[in-house]
Parts: sequence; structure tokens; C-alpha cells
Amino acid sequence: MAKYLIEVPHGADKASCVLAVKIFLQTGSHFLTHADWGCLDGEHKAWIIADVASKDEANYILPPAFRSSAKITLLTNFTAKDLFEQEIYHQS
Repeated sequence: MAKYLIEVPHGADKASCVLAVKIFLQTGSHFLTHADWGCLDGEHKAWIIADVASKDEANYILPPAFRSSAKITLLTNFTAKDLFEQEIYHQS
């Protein structure tokens, strides 16, 4: 399994916030009901960390209405050994 950060934006108005939270909570999915939200700090996004097999699987966690706007990032933990013994992949 890989670990992914799923970031889901929504509108900044009250109705958009309420609707996004309501949709997440009504799904019953453990991932969605335990999302972290930035709304109270002006960052109108939800974040979920999920251990799943692929980005596609991470995307399918989300309700269909949020899939196209979500950003899904593979998370990697590097050690000091990684830095000295291997070349770490880097996109320019």
C-alpha cells in the first residue's frame, strides 16, 4: 500500500462549506468522516490521508462531485540512508 494526501477544495461561501461537510459526513466512509478541514482558518479545503494501492483508488474514495477538483499526492518518507545511498527522484 502507498500513502496519499487527498486535498479537496470547495467554495468559500457558507452554503458551499455546509454542503461539502454534509456530503462527506453522509457518505459513511471512514476516510471522509475523518477528513480535516481548513475552513475556520479561511482555507476552504478538506484533507484526507489514505493508505491505498493507487491514485485511482484514492480518487474513488471521494464522492463523484469532488473527484475532478481533488489533488492527490503520493507521500514518501525519506531517511538519511536514502539520501546517502540512493539517488532520490526529482522532477525539475
